[in-house]
Amino acid sequence: MNTSYDVKFWEIRRNQSSKKPSFVARWTVGGREKSKTFRTKELANSHLRDLRLAAKNGEAFDIASGLPVSMLEPQADAGPTVLAFAQKFITQRWKTSAARTRETDVYALLALVPALVKDLPGRPDADEMRKVLREYVLLPEERRGDLPPKQAPVLRWLETASLPLTDLKDARVVRMGLDAISVTFKGKKASANTVLRKREVFHHLLELAMEEDPKPFDKNPLDSVKWTAPDRTDEVDPRTVVNPGQARALLAAASRAGRTRGARMRAMYACMYYAALRPEEAAGLKRTNCHLPEEEWGMLTLEKARPFANKRYTDSGEAHDDRGLKHRAEKDTRPVPIPPALVKILREHIEKFGVTKDGRLFATSKGGLYTNSAISRVWKEVRKLAFTPEQVASPLAATPYGLRHAAVSLWLASGVPATEVAQRAGHSVEVLQRVYAKVIDGQAQAANKKIMAALDE
Repeated sequence: MNTSYDVKFWEIRRNQSSKKPSFVARWTVGGREKSKTFRTKELANSHLRDLRLAAKNGEAFDIASGLPVSMLEPQADAGPTVLAFAQKFITQRWKTSAARTRETDVYALLALVPALVKDLPGRPDADEMRKVLREYVLLPEERRGDLPPKQAPVLRWLETASLPLTDLKDARVVRMGLDAISVTFKGKKASANTVLRKREVFHHLLELAMEEDPKPFDKNPLDSVKWTAPDRTDEVDPRTVVNPGQARALLAAASRAGRTRGARMRAMYACMYYAALRPEEAAGLKRTNCHLPEEEWGMLTLEKARPFANKRYTDSGEAHDDRGLKHRAEKDTRPVPIPPALVKILREHIEKFGVTKDGRLFATSKGGLYTNSAISRVWKEVRKLAFTPEQVASPLAATPYGLRHAAVSLWLASGVPATEVAQRAGHSVEVLQRVYAKVIDGQAQAANKKIMAALDE
């Protein structure tokens, strides 16, 4: 309930629009005009006297109805609000979720919670609402600090304005949520993958609500709304994939990027290209994971991933999570054979830079983990050193992750069976076929030529 002590009374006015005489009692609450029509002027006066007495006694008035709190009829409990249930949702999923999943959940709710509110006066700025949600509300209670005094009014408004969860039975309210997740915080159209990730969180929130007693709705409201999901864009764009010569040029340029950062990161980039490691897998690579013979193929046995995440969402409070490998059980490993070229680069890296106290190969000069932004900044310089201006302006290897795409694409184009490629890359075959569909199409054309040649013999 949103209340106000700002109450003003006006003179009673005769209703000129009705055939029979009637009188209108008029007043304002929180700047909003209120009125009630009576058959006689005495009844209108009596109503205003009751309101004036309540105001004189210091009662708060409900802005929606215009009545003092003492005159409101008791209402049935509407159940939790969207805001309150969002807090419960975050707390319940926190213990079993990876840091990046926690961050994804919060990111989606930063769009949903401020959108699913009543139209009440004094609406705070959108950035202010997201700030109090991100830094205080959407965290488990034990992780919250003290609420800054400046944020207290913002939180009070959200608590008052947040819609009851049961309102999501109305398709129009559900669409308010879908509209909110379809744009960025700056009001621009969001990417398909972003929209789908946020919708997935919205769906999980409503599924958890179905476990409430009593249930706020009989079935997930999202299932009843006609909404066309944007097309997912998982496929690798062939324009981003470097050939072996371009990859070697990039790795050579890394040695010259920056004072020492590029040289330190060169072997990490090489792992992404020659072994198709994800950046977080390279971050977790230790000397004990590496078999590096002098002249033969070596082996990386991957055990851990250290994905970058906001320290607000990690268990350790550090900027990297400590997790098992993606798509695998906690203690599963993934062996990846590596060619002599990568073996040589890793041996040189270890000889020049050593390893950290805990055995990690890739670290800053102080032994810390690289942030995504640091890796990307160096990569921009690497591309400028290795590429022509036209190539720099193109999507070719626009991000370090493009090296992993290049590795998988090369393996597929070389005729390595999809099952083996999937095993080395840490994919399922289904994901491999979806993400690298355009690369596989090219492989199919080459296979057709071989089949035709065999048939013509």
